[in-house]
Amino acid sequence: MPGENLTRIEAQERRATVETHAYDVALDLTTGDEVFASRSVIRFAATAGASTFVDLSARTVREITLNGRSLDPAAVYDDSRIALEGLTDENELVVVADCEYTNTGEGLHRFVDPVDGEVYLYTQFEVPDSRRVFAVFEQPDLKATFRFTVTAPDAWKVVSNSPTPEPQPAGEGLATWSFEPTPRISSYITALVAGPYEQVFSELTSSDGRTIPLGVYARKSLWQYLDADYVFEKTRQGFAYFEDKFGVPYPFAKYDQLFVPEFNAGAMENAGAVTFTETYVFRSKVTDAVKERRVVTILHELAHMWFGDLVTMKWWNDLWLNESFAEWASTIATAEATEWTEAWTTFNAMEKTWAYRQDQLPSTHPVFAEINDLEDVQVNFDGITYAKGGSVLKQLAAWVGIEAFFAGVSAYFQKHAWGNTELSDLLVELESTSGRELTTWSKKWLETAGVNTLAPEIRVDGDGVITRFAIVQTAPADYPTIRPHRLGVGFYTLQGEELVRTHHLELDVDGDLTEVPDLVGHRQPDLVLLNDNDLAYAKIRLDEKSLRTATAHLSKISDPLARSLVWGAAWDQTRDGEASATEYLDLVLQNIGTETESTTVRTTLAQLQLAANSYVDPATRDAARERVAEGLWALAQDAEAGSDSQLQFVTAYASAASTPAQWERVAQLRSGAQELPGLEIDADLSWALLVSLAAGGVVSAAEIDEALAADNTAKGGEFAAQARAALPSVEAKRAAWQSLVDSADLPNTVVRSAAAGFVHPAGVPALREFVDAYFDMLLPVWESRTYQIAQYLIVGLYPAPLADAALRDATRGWLAEHRDAPAALRRLVNENLAGVERALSVQERDRQD
Repeated sequence: MPGENLTRIEAQERRATVETHAYDVALDLTTGDEVFASRSVIRFAATAGASTFVDLSARTVREITLNGRSLDPAAVYDDSRIALEGLTDENELVVVADCEYTNTGEGLHRFVDPVDGEVYLYTQFEVPDSRRVFAVFEQPDLKATFRFTVTAPDAWKVVSNSPTPEPQPAGEGLATWSFEPTPRISSYITALVAGPYEQVFSELTSSDGRTIPLGVYARKSLWQYLDADYVFEKTRQGFAYFEDKFGVPYPFAKYDQLFVPEFNAGAMENAGAVTFTETYVFRSKVTDAVKERRVVTILHELAHMWFGDLVTMKWWNDLWLNESFAEWASTIATAEATEWTEAWTTFNAMEKTWAYRQDQLPSTHPVFAEINDLEDVQVNFDGITYAKGGSVLKQLAAWVGIEAFFAGVSAYFQKHAWGNTELSDLLVELESTSGRELTTWSKKWLETAGVNTLAPEIRVDGDGVITRFAIVQTAPADYPTIRPHRLGVGFYTLQGEELVRTHHLELDVDGDLTEVPDLVGHRQPDLVLLNDNDLAYAKIRLDEKSLRTATAHLSKISDPLARSLVWGAAWDQTRDGEASATEYLDLVLQNIGTETESTTVRTTLAQLQLAANSYVDPATRDAARERVAEGLWALAQDAEAGSDSQLQFVTAYASAASTPAQWERVAQLRSGAQELPGLEIDADLSWALLVSLAAGGVVSAAEIDEALAADNTAKGGEFAAQARAALPSVEAKRAAWQSLVDSADLPNTVVRSAAAGFVHPAGVPALREFVDAYFDMLLPVWESRTYQIAQYLIVGLYPAPLADAALRDATRGWLAEHRDAPAALRRLVNENLAGVERALSVQERDRQD
């Protein structure tokens, strides 16, 4: 509906009319399972005589009163907006409504724990969903104070942005919590979490001497698995690091971290009340990659208390001011303040891989994006806004100097505390502290799209001594910007069993060709690595000698970040059709067994399976998939007992299994008939193995039901949905399709899991039956579902594993026939198409070998 999709122009016009002061929001959570009572009192200034509107998404609007004058809801409430006319200099609006609980992770999400029947609630408001809970001017530059009053069962815990007050009796079994007003913040970072959560408290001393209470919360049935002491430790390390580097004390009164069920994202930076996915409560063994990711996420959300909460973007085109900075700040803090000292290697392997992929899609956009409306921003929580932005900031910090960078950030916080900003506000402070002119840099790095490629150009004499060294920079035709880069050049030489760095030069690169005379006269090493230390954001290429060395000796590179760069270069060359997918399979299987960095293993194994399933020539695909699975099994057998790599190889093997013999091995592992030393088949691994067996068609729906009965938990329900959807028969796929598309009953995380099972590569033959149905459902789903659910279905159910010309043509056909479809929907479909087009191009390259 148009009213739900606020435009930037509408927001600017409303901001010119309205200045918000305060909200008093009273919520009654005792009115039933479907709706809750919401009463909003908004005090705001306005241009006398002007008109505007306030946002609200409610089942029923009972009362509207403006400045003591009763308004008829039927006359003024429509399309998620309440029209307000005849405003005065100072205004008071009262809105009483019945709002709906959701099962989509948007607004006020309601979850019933299958273990004990307890009810848990949490809010998720970014981008535009506080309007699902109370009447609000839903845009980030209309900040105000928020006072929440909540009535709920007296056995519950109730948490919001302000410190939790003592509840007061409100009738039999009920209580009311009256919170103090917040500082002036944006509505999207307000929060309410309620239910019989377990909790534990600690505290720390802020840099300004205040005592900051700390809290950690989780559901009763998961509490035994939560390592709260570790969460507190990382939090303290983050507080100390950020307060020191930012030069500004933590801005809020307390800091609670709440692990909540059925959460869509990793976490959300609600001011003083951060919500996290329960994926970070480890009931089973997880990889070091996941453990490290949790630390980065904890610090990412903490960084947001400054970047985004204290100082907030005016409009969503500056979303990067929140997310890019939090991504960069959390990574440097993880590397410098915690035990995860190789965090920049993780950043390269995970975030930059994501960024490079996103930046080569037809939907790529500048870091500073053009956001015309809310639908635009919903699809912009992507690899550009997070990972490319974080990468660019890493380079900027190297270019201006880290001390000058932090000094500029500190000045920015101090000048704009509790306010709203845009790009120029930050650049002014960084120019002041660094002495660098940044307008040109900004135009090239933040205001243009695309990724450059850097390649060495080397000449040597008969003795192998370099006589010329230059760096060639190219750009894609659609985004031809040539950019300045701060980067390192590393020389690596084989010494015994290791490939070690023997020389390093850091320099500025600009233009199409940069001569590097400082490297002339050096003997050509075994490996020349551009972007050594990973300061720059660019794809890199290896010269012929370096490529031979990397292929033969990748695992011998002693530095994990350098290895990650070489892994990334190999993958880029494969995706770009410059090397065959079959060669990439060989490279991974021969070298991944000795990789020490968990996230590098995780990312590379995912790429290995994508290459086998979609990039190899279809004529040899079945043999390639079988070979990859056998290679993964061999790696699992050779891995150290109980190691991180062992778990990753076993999990990847289960996912890659494609023959009856391989599925039989999976079944034996799950039953205990076959064992690997040190490998425990715990709850989550057992489910992963069962999903594999379901995809192979060697277990039935009844066996999946039995497994769910034995693990009737939220996580068990998600795995069971994935397993049922992975069953390879057309009938099973149709049942999954109906549960996802024809019904809106499933909660968000079950939708996400079932969609993943539906497109399991082992079920490719059945997917062909759903190509037409997929395109038929696009517009109805977009129009009838919330954004989050629509995205899960439109992206998750796309039959990408087909990776053939018929799917490409069908996708192109839909886009040609629906040129007037919403831009955000077309973007998602275009991104799906780009994946198939790339696969076909890489298949053609593989066919040539």
